[in-house]
Amino acid sequence: MEYGFYLPNSGAAAEPGALAGIAKLGDRLGFFCMVMPDHILQPNQVDSTYPYSLTGDILQAGQSGDGEWPEQVTTLAFLAGVTERIRLVTSVMIIPYRNPILTAKMLATLDVLSKGRLILGAGVGWMEEEFELLDTPPFAERGAVTDEYLRAFIELWTKDDPKFDGKYVNFSGITFLPKPVQKPYPPIWIGGQSKPAIRRAARIGNAWHPVGAIPATPLEPEELAENLVYLHEYAKKAGRDPSEIQVSVKAPLYDSRDSSGPRRRFTGSADEVCQDVQTYADVGVTHLIFDFRTADPHQTEERMARFSEEVMAVI
Repeated sequence: MEYGFYLPNSGAAAEPGALAGIAKLGDRLGFFCMVMPDHILQPNQVDSTYPYSLTGDILQAGQSGDGEWPEQVTTLAFLAGVTERIRLVTSVMIIPYRNPILTAKMLATLDVLSKGRLILGAGVGWMEEEFELLDTPPFAERGAVTDEYLRAFIELWTKDDPKFDGKYVNFSGITFLPKPVQKPYPPIWIGGQSKPAIRRAARIGNAWHPVGAIPATPLEPEELAENLVYLHEYAKKAGRDPSEIQVSVKAPLYDSRDSSGPRRRFTGSADEVCQDVQTYADVGVTHLIFDFRTADPHQTEERMARFSEEVMAVI
């Protein structure tokens, strides 16, 4: 099992010194990756349904209700400069938000500057108001846009004379350099729980990257196993080897000291958390990404260190 953690995106922990300290600690402790979310702006009124909350309200869910969202690629580039081994994950990048040629250049540059540590976590997005304010292609077509942009990225990253003729992006007769360090291109982790997201992971992803272990999307091992059967069947239809597609689950870690109510996955004693990790590993999960964030960056670091000692060193 490989482990990762959420990067803070608001408050004191997102200040440059604190953010760099958390990233460097994760690097020293041997975490595989750190993940950064993606919003360009947050409308003051959001009617779109937030998929990771029982209420469907992003503000009530406490997800950066103050609207503080540091730009994703810029933040990861800053942290690439203060770390050495840990992988940098856009989790997830809302692919339709940015011009595809510019985005491919940004990501290739980040892979070069980090010496091959980029992982592209990719999603289609859910906040229609943000799409409208950014003047993107139509929200209703975001799945098709994402598919096309990802194919365009790969063309730009791998071909000496890249060409693309699509509905949403077209180019030819260009030189695109630098290419990414990783060959043939940086890993692509496809986010989302929907059947279209699973099919996208089967067609083009190096990993399926859902969110689980929260009330809105518990993704219990039995459900995960069913989804993996679907993923593997569709991968075979797409002419791919299912064993080459990893499974990276974002599973927020609730404080192990909180014993109120029924035990949630990845809470309780260190032994209980280790057992949950083993259960998901047995189903086929290869990476678990945990949320250690608190309002106090020092407490965040303490939780990371405790997890490293009690879980990472064991399983």
